[in-house]
Formats: sequence, structure tokens, C-alpha cells
Amino acid sequence: MTLPAARAATPVAKGQGKGQGSGDEGGQEEGYDDGSAGDVGIADHEPAGLAPVSRKFLAKATLVTAVLSVAGALLGLVRDQSLARLFGAGSDTDAFLVAWTVPEFAATLLIEDGLAFILIPAFSMALARRAQGAPGDPVAALVATTLPRLALAFAAVGALLIATAPYLVEGLAPGLPDPSLAVDCTRLTATCVLSFGLAGYCSAALRAHRRFLAPAAIYVAYNTGIIAAMFVLGGRWGVRSAAVGVAVGGALMVVTQLPSVLRQLRRRRSAVPDEIVVEETSGAPMAFALVAPVLLFALTRQSQVLIERFLASTLPAGAISHLNYAQKVAQIPMTLSLMLCTVTFPVVAQAIAEGDTERARSRVERDIALAAWVVLLGAASVIACAPQIIEVLFQRGAFAARDTEATATVMRVYAVGLLGHTLVGALVRSYFSSNRPTWYPLAAMATGIVATSWIGAWTVGPWGVCGIAAANAAGITLSAALLLYGMGPRSVPIRKRQVLAELSKPVRAAVCATAAGAFVTSRIDGPVAGLAAGTATVTVVYFLLGRLMRAQAVQSFVLALRSVLSMTRRLPHARKRTRSHARPRPRRRDRVR
Repeated sequence: MTLPAARAATPVAKGQGKGQGSGDEGGQEEGYDDGSAGDVGIADHEPAGLAPVSRKFLAKATLVTAVLSVAGALLGLVRDQSLARLFGAGSDTDAFLVAWTVPEFAATLLIEDGLAFILIPAFSMALARRAQGAPGDPVAALVATTLPRLALAFAAVGALLIATAPYLVEGLAPGLPDPSLAVDCTRLTATCVLSFGLAGYCSAALRAHRRFLAPAAIYVAYNTGIIAAMFVLGGRWGVRSAAVGVAVGGALMVVTQLPSVLRQLRRRRSAVPDEIVVEETSGAPMAFALVAPVLLFALTRQSQVLIERFLASTLPAGAISHLNYAQKVAQIPMTLSLMLCTVTFPVVAQAIAEGDTERARSRVERDIALAAWVVLLGAASVIACAPQIIEVLFQRGAFAARDTEATATVMRVYAVGLLGHTLVGALVRSYFSSNRPTWYPLAAMATGIVATSWIGAWTVGPWGVCGIAAANAAGITLSAALLLYGMGPRSVPIRKRQVLAELSKPVRAAVCATAAGAFVTSRIDGPVAGLAAGTATVTVVYFLLGRLMRAQAVQSFVLALRSVLSMTRRLPHARKRTRSHARPRPRRRDRVR
């Protein structure tokens, strides 16, 4: 696919050379891709994609994105609870989870990574040309050129998956006792290729226009559709109702964003500030060179799911379900820990673009330390209170006590690899923020995947699902170690010894906190009381040890929490003032650096 209208120009500040302009472009747009930069709604007179971003607007956009992301994650947990309650953890649920592979991959490629890295820069360039008064409407021309072709491609791929569903199921899980059910579910979930593709297109367009509310809400709509379909149709269609919910939820993702997209596409901006000029450049080849490593990295990382389900398909019924439930719960701490890195990603990219390596290094080191502290607190709680967590969340309906025991055991093993997952997510942003193509992250991830495959094939026989979870933890930890080792000329040159020394503090604190939490939990009857006492013990011990070790991340966490609370208290006043006064352009000292 070619994007001539979108990639024909690069915004460059007056007085800068080509190199500096290109760097700014890459840093800014990659930050937008994460939905963490820019305004939730920018004033109409400001040219989209070019105006500077103030701290207040950045905080507001980040808060909105974080709140809706957490809401979507919680609804995802409710979705999994509903699946467990209605259909248990048997062969039917295994069949659906094989079909669930399709939306998992589609979300990564069409919404979260691949398509966004192509379309957000394209829309940003079209907006820059529109703001300068280019003939016609470059944004409308971009949509007319790309949307019909992409929609046709999405529909064709979805139809291909529907036609080849039996072969796909056989390749993903050859040991399923009832492959026909998995085939039916796969054909229903294959419709998400079209809906996710259109949703990803809308998200990219809105983020390029600095509109983050609707893109952040898509997973709320998606999970709501799945939950509603399961409860409405579950008694009649069984687990197929969950697959119908995927189709309904995908359509809701598009509907949620469509009004905002139409409003933005109808808007025609003609003013351009004096300090901005648009300089012609041949950016298309570089854009695809930057996207290819990111896309392949995302595919390789997502292939962990395929390996796990392939190995688990040879085990007794329910193994895939136990893996799925354990992984979904265990990954919640990782998701929370990476929110900070998502927010600061554009800041790091901008620092690199400006040549301020010291500022980028300092930011990345603080992010790694703080993310590690958050995820290890969650990992300690998960390991100490795993049976209580699963019993409270899932043990009802068709999800029996034996399912709780099996899922809790697997979740404890998964939690060992949470630090590796977080480090991979944090470090890879540094590699991809430099606006230079690099294949090292892909090589590191591929090495970890190979290790996961070999270890899983060796351990699945004697250890079953726990062997698969252990292989996942070992493989992702190896990838994280390789990414940390490669930090330097390929990305941000962090001080590795200092980073490792700082990482050792939360690891030691987590081990002690886990032991204390497990001891307290074992002495208390009742899942709710045990969970409350265990998590409280883990938290207190963890932070006390952090203070004793003088960990920098503890102080950073406290300061970050104070900033969020302070900003939250000011939001109502900010909204009131926005209604009564036109929003002024941000002053230079308010711009994010």
C-alpha cells in the first residue's frame, strides 16, 4: 500500500534542518500511537498534528486514557469471569479459546501496533499539508485512497479465515476432542478482522487529530458486547455465544468511534502558524522500514500464545482454559506497571529527536525502576494469594474447586515471569523511539520464543500446564535480559550496572513480602478475608523494605501518585474554565520537554 499524499511532506520547525525535523516527527507520532500525548480535544484554530503539547493537556489525555483502559481491563476480567461461570473450564471453553486466537492477533496487528504505526504518521502528514493550505483536502484524499483498499483487504482476509477455519484449528490445537465446535467459533470470530481493521483505522485517524476519548473507550464497548452476548445467547448457543459476542463487540468498536471520525473529517483547517513550515521529503521508504521491525516484533511476541495452546491441546480437557484464566489475571500487574511507560514514551522520543540523550537516559532509567516496583508488588500478591484470588474471581457456576486449584498453581508459575514481561514492554519502547530501524528487538524476542518452545516441549510431559507456564516465564526473561544487554547504540544508552542494582532491590523485597503474605494467608479461613490480609501484608512488607533499601522507585511512586491526585482535583475547575474561556495556545515553558 502506498501513501503518497500522506508521506509527501514532513513538518519541520523553521530554522531546523532535515535531520532534526525527521526526529521530531518520529518522536511525536510514536507518542500519539500509544494514546498518551496531546490533548483530549484541541482548539479548532490550532492546526492538528503540529501544535505543541502542554503538560496540562498531556495529563488530561493520559488520565482519560488510563481510566478508560482500566475500565476496559476490568470488563475483560468480568468477561473471563462470565465465561468461567457459564461454561466452566472444560473442552467447550478450550474450543472457544482456540478461536480466541484470531481476535488476539487481530487486535495486536490492526489496533495496537502494526496498522497504527503506518496510519498515524500518514494522517499527521496529511493534516500538516491541510493546515498549510494544500490544494483540495489531503486528509479526505488519504481516506479515499486508503480506506476502500484496506477495507477490501480486511474483508478478504476474514473470508479466507472463515473458509480455512478447519485447517487453522487443526494447526493451532491438533489434540482438541471436538474440533467442530472450535471451527464454528473460529468462523464467528474471523469477522473481527474487518471490524478490528476499521476500528484501528478510526483510532489512528482520531489520535492523529489529538482525540483520545473514543479510541480509549473501544475495549469498553468490545467487552460489553461479549458479556451481553454470553448472557443473552449462552443458554441457547452455548460457548458459541462468546464468539458471537466477539463479532458484536468488534462492530461496537467501530460505532463508538464513528461520530468522532466523521466530525474530524468534515473539519477543514486553513490556518498555519508562522513558525511552522512543511518541507518535502521522501519519507515513505523510511516509514515502512520503521514499521517492519515493529510489526514482526509484535507478531513474534504474540506467538507465545500459539505455542502455549498448541502444547496444551495434547493435555486433558480444561488445560487451555486454566492457562488462559491464569494468564489473564497474572498479567494485570504488568498492564498497570506499563501505563507509566506508555505515558512517557513520547517524552523519551522527543528527547532523542532533540539529541538530549542524558534526559532520555534519565527518564528511561526511572521508568524501568518504577515499572519493576509496581509489577513485582503485583507478582508478590499473586504468588502469595493465588488460590484466594481465583476462588473469589471465578469459583462459581461450572468453575469448580479443582479448577481453582489448577488455575492458581499455573498462575503462580506465570507470575515468576511478570518482571520479564514488564521489562520487555518498557525496554522495547526505547528501541523504537529513536526513529531508526532496528532489528535487535525482534532477534531478542525470537530467541526467547525459541527457548519457550524448547523448554515447553521438554516440560509439558512431566509437569503439564505448569511446565508450559514455566517455559513462558523462562523465555520472556531471556528476551528481557537480551534487550537490557543491547541498550546502548541501538537505543537509549542507560547505565546498566546501576539499573541492575536498582532492580535487585524490588526482587529481594518481593521475595520477603511473598513469604510473609503466604504465611498470613495460610492462617486465615475464607477467601475474601485471606485475600485482604495477604495483600495488605505483602504491600506493607514490600514498601517497608523498599524504604529500608532506599529504593529510588519508592519515592518516585509516591511523587507520581501525588501528581495524579493533584491533577485529578484540578480537573473540574479546568473543565469549568474551558467552557467559559477560549483555550489559549500553550506558552513555551508549558510545553512538554
